[in-house]
Amino acid sequence: MYATRRRAAAVVAATALTAPLLLAASPDHGQAPPDPARNAAELSRQLVDRSSAANAHRHLERFQAMADEAEGHRAAGSPGYDASAAYVQRLLRKAGYRVERQAFDFVYTETLAEKLSVVSPTPREVSIRAMTYTASTGEGGVTAPLAAVPADDTTGCEAADYASDGFTGKIALIKRGGCSFAQKQAAAATAGATGAVIWNNTDGALSGTLGDAEAGKVPTGGITQDEGKKLVADLAKGEVKVSLEIREFREERTTHNVVAETPGGDAARTVMLGAHLDSVTDGPGINDNGSGSAGLLEVALQLAESGRTPVNKVRFAWWSAEENGLLGSEAYLAQLPAAQREKIALYLNFDMIASPNGAQFVLDGDDSDGVGEGPGPAGSDRLERDINAFLDSEGKPHTGTDFTGRSDYGPFIEAGIPSGGTDTGAEGIKTAGQAETYGGKAGVAYDPCYHAACDDLDNIDMGHFDTNIDVIAHLVGTYAYDLGSLPRRAPAASATGEPRSGGVPREGHTHGVTG
Repeated sequence: MYATRRRAAAVVAATALTAPLLLAASPDHGQAPPDPARNAAELSRQLVDRSSAANAHRHLERFQAMADEAEGHRAAGSPGYDASAAYVQRLLRKAGYRVERQAFDFVYTETLAEKLSVVSPTPREVSIRAMTYTASTGEGGVTAPLAAVPADDTTGCEAADYASDGFTGKIALIKRGGCSFAQKQAAAATAGATGAVIWNNTDGALSGTLGDAEAGKVPTGGITQDEGKKLVADLAKGEVKVSLEIREFREERTTHNVVAETPGGDAARTVMLGAHLDSVTDGPGINDNGSGSAGLLEVALQLAESGRTPVNKVRFAWWSAEENGLLGSEAYLAQLPAAQREKIALYLNFDMIASPNGAQFVLDGDDSDGVGEGPGPAGSDRLERDINAFLDSEGKPHTGTDFTGRSDYGPFIEAGIPSGGTDTGAEGIKTAGQAETYGGKAGVAYDPCYHAACDDLDNIDMGHFDTNIDVIAHLVGTYAYDLGSLPRRAPAASATGEPRSGGVPREGHTHGVTG
């Protein structure tokens, strides 16, 4: 069951989807209070009260139908994605937003085969996931001895890692960590390996991308930590021979982001929120990331329905080709002049907000958890604080999560834009402590259907969905009027192409690029 306080779902849903919306037409009714904080609090309460998981679920139903009517998925460059984008665009234009379709070219990929088998000494099957933009084997794959790269903090990242063992004609077994997947498989190829198998350094399945269509040097896939440890242990006893088949279809295609903004509001103080709309090719992507997309759409429609004209411009984005390496958000920022980038006061990202075995994660803007990457750009700490304060006011527990660069906040952080957001977990494994706090099952992935065909309408937790839609609604309502909690930001070094210090690495997205 999901939270039912405040819901008049049927009435609101019908209004949101069918009634003429007022955003383009009207200022606030009556004399609005001059205090930004008061206006922000009023709009926040209104949007939280009217935005609901029940309404947003209607959008998920449409995304599911679009996948079903196409090829079973909504991947960028596919009919399912195009239909999803057209649906979002149509509702936003009807609501009175200024809507832009931003097209860009990319390399579409689809996995044709991903198989790993131990041939000897004891035959068995090993689950493996092909890395996006991998090189391909021929049909039937390649059979070769396995060779493990010695594990350290930068396993398989440098030529010296391959010096002690012969890798020519073998399949390299490499532990994740220290550098990108692309770098690991390229180093293995230079050492003479015919393939690369990268095993996870944490619990859960390992999906990944090499980040670029030209990066693939040898067929490369990811396996779990448990399977990696088993193979390392087997190799300690003697030779292990494996059969690897990794094949990928590629094609140049065009896709597009959908970007919508309020017609009013100060463009010099633009509040931006985003979610990726595309799925992987293995399934309809209803949680990943239909959930974030539907939640964002629901709040955008309710903002329009409110009839208020925000003091600050509010801009919403539905990104394409996130699953190929954050390509949509990168394309957006690449075409945006530096002066326009400086007008974006903040960016908030919502990716997988309804995981069925989820926890409530908030991006760690100040690095108070001391895990992984450093803090985000100045102001990211305030975004985290504001999200946490709202969840506390609602009596909802929450946990910090690192800026790993695995979703579309990555390019914004690189551009020096304060960033934050929420998610409910992907392929990571829920701990016993998290199960006690949030319910669900310990030892099981937050989303057992992550990047799989079963990521459908049955893969949504309505409680998490409702909580995160409330978060989105509160943040939109607050920042539409009041940015007082955020410092004015200095021009970002990355606006001229220079890398920032700290923060997340450029290469990262929901699949993950870092090795």
